Amino acid sequence: MINQRRLSFSLYLNYVVHGFGLLILAQNMSALSKAWNQPLAVVSYVISGVGIGRLLAYLITGYFSDKLSRKLFIYLGMGCYFTFAIGIPFSNSIPLSYFFAILAGIANSALDAGTYTTFVEMGGGNGRYNVLLKAVISIGEFIIPLLVSFFNNIDAWFGWSFIIMAALLIINAILLIPLKFPIQKVSAEENKTTQGKGIGGISKVVTTILFIIYGYLSMALMIWYTQWVTLYGQNTLLFSNVQSHFLLSLYSIGSIVGVLLLFTLLGRNASETTIMVVMNIIATLALVAMTISKNLLVSEISSFIFGFSAASGVMQTGLTAFMRLFPSRKGLVTGFFYFFGSIASFTVPIITGYLSKESIGLAFGGDVVIGILSVIVVALIAILFKTHSEIIIEKQI
Repeated sequence: MINQRRLSFSLYLNYVVHGFGLLILAQNMSALSKAWNQPLAVVSYVISGVGIGRLLAYLITGYFSDKLSRKLFIYLGMGCYFTFAIGIPFSNSIPLSYFFAILAGIANSALDAGTYTTFVEMGGGNGRYNVLLKAVISIGEFIIPLLVSFFNNIDAWFGWSFIIMAALLIINAILLIPLKFPIQKVSAEENKTTQGKGIGGISKVVTTILFIIYGYLSMALMIWYTQWVTLYGQNTLLFSNVQSHFLLSLYSIGSIVGVLLLFTLLGRNASETTIMVVMNIIATLALVAMTISKNLLVSEISSFIFGFSAASGVMQTGLTAFMRLFPSRKGLVTGFFYFFGSIASFTVPIITGYLSKESIGLAFGGDVVIGILSVIVVALIAILFKTHSEIIIEKQI
């Protein structure tokens, strides 16, 4: 018999650790720069290895998790993250560190392949609670800056934050051993091919391209911010170490609040495209406020609002809307969408690393450009969807 509560707890705990993994390199950039005796730009290049790992794995892990076992791929993800957490703080080699970063990317892909599908199968085809994974990730993203700041303030070894990450994985691996996973099967409802009217012709091609671009931009917007906001606070805004790290914690709190809001709105069948447009506009305005104002309170409020909007699950909402174009090819759509998101994970650290050679302010401020592009792209998507809906209504009349 499947103990759904215990299984859900372990699956969610993995995503707390995943929240650690998303930020732990960026939060330790200064310490790693000293440990490796390399400039910040080199550390940023190492972080890009996470994106490479995702690129290598996303189109593979989903396919094989269907053929093999969800539990196997969850353990694969945990094993890769454990190796990363143990390897990075003890590595003195840039190539080896880059390899560990690639493993972190593979861990992300493997966990997604095993976890999202397991929640859907436990729910008999209903994947609504997958959106809560974003909130759980944000819990990890909230904790890790505080841990890094704590160890820094007591002059402790930076590697302790990695050791805590590894310890959580060991505990969770033990908890998972006796747990049974649901049988991998497609429900009768899921197996039906949706025959709804979709956007056709050139409009469908254009909308598809726009969604793929948004897959890149929505991921880039978040990665750009989380990688540089702490250093931006320290070096450009001249905030204290604790204040600068707290900006990222506020971002994570905002993300959790935003996830709960979107979970409620989507449960009431709110328009995905409207949510995408509104949230991207809010996120961009928050970024503009942070780059214009040097005030601590304004920066803290802006960081919360940015997390509330950009990291609220709006990327997943975009994916849901994208699936409506190809209702019988949801897996393929998901693969392409996150594949381009993975390209962002790889390219953003390289781009920002180059910009940081000029200034930290320039590296962080580039995210405003990404925000503006995101608003333009989602606005075009919303217009195409609205135009198509109006055409259908006219035909029905």
